[in-house]
Formats: sequence, C-alpha cells, structure tokens
Amino acid sequence: MNGKYIYFAIAALLGVLCVQLIFLPFFLLQTLYLYLLYKYKRFMKFQLGLVAVCFLTFLFIGQHAVSTNKTAIPSSTTTFYLQYTEDLKIDGDLLQVQAADARYKEKLLIRYKIQSEQEKNLLKAKTFYHCLCRVSGALEKPAIAKNPNAFNYRKYLSRKNIYWIIEIQENPLQTCSPMNPSPLELIKQLRYSGIYYLESHFPIEIASLSAALLFGDRNLFDPEVLTAYQKTGIVHLLAISGLHVSLLIAMVFYIGIRFGLTRQFMINFLLIILPIYVILTGGSPSVIRSAMMIFLVLLTVKLRARVRLFPLDAISLAFICYLFFNPMVIFDAGFQLSFSVSLVIILSAPYILQGYEKTITRMLATSLVAQLAALPFLLYHYFEVSMIGIIANMVYIPLFSFVYLPGLYLLFIIQFMFGKTPLILISIFRTIISLSNYLIEYLADFTFFRFIPGRPNWFLLIMYIFILLLIFFIWETKAYPKRKVHLIVLSAVLIIFQQGLNWLYPYGEVTMIDVGQGDSILIHLAHGKGTYLIDTGGTMNYTEEKWRERARAFEVGRDVVVPFLKGQGITKIDKLILTHGDMDHIGGTFSILKELEVKQILMPSVVEPSTTELAILEVAKKKNIAVIKVSEGDKWINGENEFYILSPEKNFTGERNSGSIAFIAQLGEVSWFFGGDLDQEGEEKIIKKYPNLKVDVLKAGHHGSKTSSAESFINQINPRIALISVGEKNRFGHPHSEVLNRLRKTKTVIFRTDQQGALTYKFYQGKGTISPYLP
Repeated sequence: MNGKYIYFAIAALLGVLCVQLIFLPFFLLQTLYLYLLYKYKRFMKFQLGLVAVCFLTFLFIGQHAVSTNKTAIPSSTTTFYLQYTEDLKIDGDLLQVQAADARYKEKLLIRYKIQSEQEKNLLKAKTFYHCLCRVSGALEKPAIAKNPNAFNYRKYLSRKNIYWIIEIQENPLQTCSPMNPSPLELIKQLRYSGIYYLESHFPIEIASLSAALLFGDRNLFDPEVLTAYQKTGIVHLLAISGLHVSLLIAMVFYIGIRFGLTRQFMINFLLIILPIYVILTGGSPSVIRSAMMIFLVLLTVKLRARVRLFPLDAISLAFICYLFFNPMVIFDAGFQLSFSVSLVIILSAPYILQGYEKTITRMLATSLVAQLAALPFLLYHYFEVSMIGIIANMVYIPLFSFVYLPGLYLLFIIQFMFGKTPLILISIFRTIISLSNYLIEYLADFTFFRFIPGRPNWFLLIMYIFILLLIFFIWETKAYPKRKVHLIVLSAVLIIFQQGLNWLYPYGEVTMIDVGQGDSILIHLAHGKGTYLIDTGGTMNYTEEKWRERARAFEVGRDVVVPFLKGQGITKIDKLILTHGDMDHIGGTFSILKELEVKQILMPSVVEPSTTELAILEVAKKKNIAVIKVSEGDKWINGENEFYILSPEKNFTGERNSGSIAFIAQLGEVSWFFGGDLDQEGEEKIIKKYPNLKVDVLKAGHHGSKTSSAESFINQINPRIALISVGEKNRFGHPHSEVLNRLRKTKTVIFRTDQQGALTYKFYQGKGTISPYLP
C-alpha cells in the first residue's frame, strides 16, 4: 500500500462532500474516480473495493455529522450550568468564552460586558477551568450573512457545533463551584497562563509575536499589522506551521541525543509530547496536520514497520484521521490551506523543486508553488491575493524559522528561569520586530501587486484547479515542447480569465448593500462601463475610556462595503457619490479610499460641509482624486443610462438633510430616485419644479423616517417599488409606520434591508428583477 494512501484520502474527501454539499455530482465523480483507478492505475478488484468502502464509510460519517449538527437546548432556557472549555478572550470591555452546558452537553458561546477596569484585570488573572458555574441569560442566534460574499457567523459557529450565544449580565465566575481538573483542562490552563505571562513580562511587540509562535494565539497582535500580513499573503507564518513543528521536534530530539538519551527513549517521549503540544498551541489545523504526520512517521519507526512511510502517505493518513473525527472541518479555511499547500509541495519536491540547485531559486520556486496551491482557497475566502507574497515569503520564512522561533523560545525560557531578560536582548528583538512590521505594512500598500478578481463560483473554482494542474504538469515535464511559452500563456490565462468573464458578463446591477442603519448603494453597469457607489455607510464611534476600547472596532466601510465590492471583483469606483455629510452615509469613505481606486467624488454644493466631509476632501487631495460639488441641473450620460441631479441648489445653506444630493437614474427602461436623507421640504421643492416626475423605483429617504417620503411626494412620483435601507432593531424606530402606510396606499412593493438583507436588481437590455439576499 506504500504510496497509495492518497487514493483513499481522495475517496474520503468525496464521501464527505457528497453529504456536505450536493450528493449526485460527487457520487458520479466517485464512480468516475473508481473507473480511472481501474483503467490507469491498474487497481485490482480488492483494492477498488477498499477504496469504495472508504468512500461509503466517510459518506456515513459525513451524514451523521450533518444530521446531528443541531441544537438540543430549548430556546426558552434561561439558566445554564456551564463548564468553560476554552481560553477566554477579552477585547476592550467585551469578554467571550466557550462553555459546555452540563445538562445538554452542548457548546455555547458566552458574552459578558465588563463593568470596570478593575474587574477586567481580575478576570484576566483568574482561571475559568475546572469549575461548574451557574449563569443566567437569554439565548440568541448568531448573526447571519446579509450581503453576498459576507462572512456567515452562524454557519461558522454551527460547524464548530455552537448554535447559541448567551449574553449574560453578571460576572461569569460569580456563582461557581470547584471541580477536579481533567488533564485536558490542566494543559489548556497552562497555555492561557503562558500567554498571560508573555503579555505581563514583555513589550507588546515581543509578547504578540511570541504568543502567536509559541502558543498559536494572535489576539495580542496589532490589528493593522495582522491585516498587513494577510494582504501580503504571509499570514500563515503567524500560525504554528508544519515547518515550525518539525524544527522544534528536531531540536528537542537533537538535544535529547546530545544529553545521552537513547533514540528509542526520545521517540517514545516525542510520541507522548506531541498531543500535549497540539493542545498547548491551540490545536489549529496546521499544527494538528503537522503533528499527526510526525506522529505517524515516529510510530512506524518505533514499531520497526517494514513499510517506510513517505511524506505523501503521512499527509494522506493525517487527512483521513482528521476527517474521521471532524468531517465539518472540511470547510475550515485553515484546514484547506494547510493540507493543499503541504500536499502540493510534497508532490512537487521530487519533480519540480529538485531541479533548482541554487538555494535562492529553490526558495523562490517553493514560494511560487505554495502561492499557486493556495490561490483558489485564498480567492474564495478572502477575494484577493497579493503577488508580492512570493517575494515576502522568501524574506520572512528564514526570518521566522531561524531568528524569531528559536530566539523567542530563548527569551521565554530565560525570563521564566531567571525572572528577568537582559535588556540588550529585549532591545534587539524589539527593533527587529518593529522593522519587520514596518516593512510588511509598507509592502501591504502596494496595490499594483494585488489580484482581486472576486469570489469564484464552483465553475470558476474548477477552472482554476484545471489550469493549475496544467501548469504543474508542464512545469514538471522537462521535455514538454515549448515548455516556457506554454507556462507563460497558462500563467496569463490564470490571471486574466476570471476578470475577462467579469467584463463579458452582460448584466448590469444595482445593489442596496445592507450596512445597518445607513446607506450604501452600488450601481455597476454591464461590461464594466461604469461603477458608481452612492454613499458608504458609516459607524458612529463614541469616546470611551481607554480600557473599554476594542482592538479593532467594527467599521462598516472596512468590514462590510469593501469586502462586498472585492467579492464582486470591483477594484475601481468611477464615481463615489456622497449624498450629504452625515456619518451613517459617508463614514465608510476612508476605507473605500484606502482599499479601492476612486476616480471621482461627487459631493453636494453646500456652504458649510460637515467635519467628515472636510476630512474626506483632505484625503482626496492627497490621493489626487477629483472632487466635484454638484447641484441641480448637473448630469452625465453613460450609453443608454442617464443621471440627472435634481437637488440641492448651488451653494445650499439650509439643514444638512435638505441639502442631500437627489438624482434620477434612468437605467435602461427603469427610472430610479436616489435622495440620501432628503426631507419633506426638499421633496416638495422637487415636485414643484418637476410636476411630471414619475419613477419606477424609490430609494426611501432617511431610512423610512416620517420626516421624509411625504404623502404628496409619494402620490406624484407613484413608485412601483420602494427600497428602504435600515438597521435591524434600530433605536430610531425606522421605518416609521406612517411611511409604510403611505407607500401601501399607492400599492408600492416595499423591500427592506433589515428584513431581507441586501437588495439586488439585475438588468439586461433595460429589463430586470429585484432579488433580496434573504428569502
């Protein structure tokens, strides 16, 4: 069976996907797979039977996981008896911790708003393990995705068998009784104590990197630095990777041998220590994969097995074991990236990488192989890839492997043993880390190297995989005719084919993005002829005490609008239309200007712009973005699509909402009215100036507030459809019942983002339909 475990791993994967995704296509694929094994790999009937049994086994395992992936706790339950099962996470004044309910044996996510700085410090220092606690609170469902390509928190937690969040009002340790600690809890407590020790005894630059590389925890990292690692495609270095585990195990083995211990003793010791190490480092997919591979190799050595376990066999068996115990992990991005990159490097090592004799060229080839292997998964989960990551890997992999990893272990051991680390060592590492962080943030700003074609669908994913397989096949076939030419052509196709399909897509689109209590509307014309963004949403931030501040507070522009646009493959905005100066309409502009190319900004012609508008003007000036102050009568035409500004009048001096940009967009055969937060006074002015104005689709003013959408205005324009952008359970009571009644009187069909999520109108040759994201 040597070298054939990979075929069983593929069967196991297909079996799980049959029940996790769509049964028939993957079942047919398994049938074809068996035929190919028989035809080209000369598998005997017995071997084919084993592969089929493996497929069926994992099909049933996957089916069991799906059928049991539901809550057993009644939604009316308010009292819980909990055992805390994971390290607590404290971000500002928010505490989060996972727990298991003692009655229902089900995982729960606990949230608690910390009341004081003193309580925060006490909670950090206390243990949450080996105790049974009584807490009270209401069960809440995790948030769902309300925009295309948005992160679905509910689905993410359900795949970890967490179905409820409990918001508690009292200290989570207030009513607890001690319990005998299990070995697992002792190891987890040791891990948390180690992270807390780092945070307490080292500067934050050293503590954050040490916590990531020693214990697999990135919560101490500066969010901006972490984002820079993600953008450059080297965030995997902040996870404990297979290389790190291998180096550590090799170092421990070498030290043991040097101290006179036998090989057999060291193998036994490592077999015991590896599972403990996995728990100590947080049990991420990359750690579990590498630890399982090393464990299997050591086990075959210990048992003196006749069959040597090759790396391909080790990763295949690790994959099968991992999937056996946790079939839901197949959707985890870390799992996908860890196994795919490692597998491709293992497969390419004897055929591609060995052909490069110089160290630098081999490192470059390895980095390129890893980047190509990760490409489909990175595009699907994060919508973008930075090509500069290939170079960054060459610089940062040696830095992490041979400077950071041994150096930070050394600092930790010195501090732990002697209670003090020499200041010269602290200063050296602090300087190196600060410089490397500065460099990575600098590289992250190179937008030229970013590849953002949008989230690929299943067809595009298959295309990517097919092209990548061709590239690897030609790359490893030294005698392939015109090899370099074909590699260049295929590489070009890999980069441009999805963007080309985006350009060929014949449908235009208008999407009211669900930004909560705010506005942001995308108009994207077919064939890339024009992309306009009306407002950007915004988050109201209030001044709080320092200890209450979150490391990375939610910001709707960065966390909702930018991911939505990148998921659509949109990197350029032709016109950014900022209707007026309210934060809930333009607060996200700064993230848009930072992440995307904006050609032109339209702002209302008002005498007194808001503070936020002035700040936007400053940023636009630095970036050389044209800013046009528009007023009544301005217009532009794009093919058959016309845009005409109805208000405000030039140099408007009234109330801010009254000065909102209001305009008509004629998109094919459908007319749209966009008016920001235009109030009834502004609406009355418009219908007096344009008594024959009629529209098909109305963007209801001011989120459905009764200060807008006057009855006379609604009666005159007589919209067939009204779109209301409004926050779920907002404190203003929007949309007001008066507005809804006015619209119903005219038999207007109402769509609302709070109830239906993003609202998308796709049109072709002037006609289209509106589809809410939520059913």
